[in-house]
Amino acid sequence: MNTPVGIVLVSHSAELASGLRLLVEQIGSKDVPLATAGGTDDGRIGTSYDLVLNAIKEADRGGGVVVLPDLGSSVLTARTVLEDHPRPDVTLVDAPFVEGAVAAVVTAASGADLKTVADAAKEARNVHKL
Repeated sequence: MNTPVGIVLVSHSAELASGLRLLVEQIGSKDVPLATAGGTDDGRIGTSYDLVLNAIKEADRGGGVVVLPDLGSSVLTARTVLEDHPRPDVTLVDAPFVEGAVAAVVTAASGADLKTVADAAKEARNVHKL
């Protein structure tokens, strides 16, 4: 198996990021490096540049990292971190937060490469619920 792609979940809420992490861990992601960056440095609602940067480092095992933000300023914060620390093996993905995370983690668990994992997360946007 290849070095797994890491997944970073960026949310305005630490609880939301942690809850989503619990969900994806329960669907078979034990081999996928997961990290969360939820809330501000002092636990309030918002996003933290340092938490995002540290989560990327935590999820990085050499296979690349997919960063999934939830909305608004989490996108802007993640984008700023990646502009300040550009790396070809870290990609910000525009995908639905929950569905994208599930698709990314399941795909990463199969040993897929960074592009395939990112594409799976993006493709989750096209999956209808009804």
